[in-house]
Amino acid sequence: MPLRPAATRGLHAAAAAGALLLVAGCAPATDTPPPASASAPSSGEWALPPAGTGVDYQLGGAYEPAAGVGVVGRDRAAEPAPGIYSVCYVNGFQTQPGELETWDAALLLHRDGEVVFDPDWPDEALLDTSTADRRERIAAVVVPWIEGCADAGFDAVEFDNLDTYTRSDGALSLDDNLALATAFVDAAHDAGLAAGQKNSAEDAAVLHDDAGFDFAVTEECAVYEECEAYTEVYGEAVIDIEYADELPRSFAEMCADERSPASMVLRDRDLLTPADEGYVFEACPS
Repeated sequence: MPLRPAATRGLHAAAAAGALLLVAGCAPATDTPPPASASAPSSGEWALPPAGTGVDYQLGGAYEPAAGVGVVGRDRAAEPAPGIYSVCYVNGFQTQPGELETWDAALLLHRDGEVVFDPDWPDEALLDTSTADRRERIAAVVVPWIEGCADAGFDAVEFDNLDTYTRSDGALSLDDNLALATAFVDAAHDAGLAAGQKNSAEDAAVLHDDAGFDFAVTEECAVYEECEAYTEVYGEAVIDIEYADELPRSFAEMCADERSPASMVLRDRDLLTPADEGYVFEACPS
């Protein structure tokens, strides 16, 4: 699976307010969500990302999007891009860098008495989704972040690290993460936000059908030749980020490939801002 960018992501305080839903068997709330943004076709009462428009991915720092950009992804600590469909990044299944101490140790996955960390991101601990009680307590932390994305004016939220079960040495399962993902999606929809699957190509169908995800955000699906795993499930509602350090062919060729998503952007892996040396941004022609 592709690695996530080495961006320094902003942090919110982990609010431990009571969860609004039970994670073991979540049912959609009956409250009517607020109206969706008029910038895109809607699904339910939330707006989907506009298909085929220019995309920018700004987890490493917010800046004014280039002309023609219609979708921007930013960290939950940042403000959404004014007048542009904005996706809020939430690390829903691992701790954020620098955030470990804000979590109850009982909600972190342990093996032989030690906290389990992502082997590719050793400052991110895996959350323990293995029981309904722990999932409910994790949701009590994350759901306020989701609601904060809505309050800030974002149109959608993406949930990263859905696939922690694959690096848990059997301690977690797809069903565990699917139950928590369903709670997150329900919370997003209740807040009027579209919910985005992040990576996890092999689970796209079940995440869409069972958890209720509306669209997908993928990194390097063209490089790993797995874009169709997303587009077969989500159609045009797929946003792809490719990284300049691992292109097997020109980005123009990737854009022209009919298997590539219509919404695709080339970025530097650290997701730098235009003021930083090494910044890369290129959008596919509309």
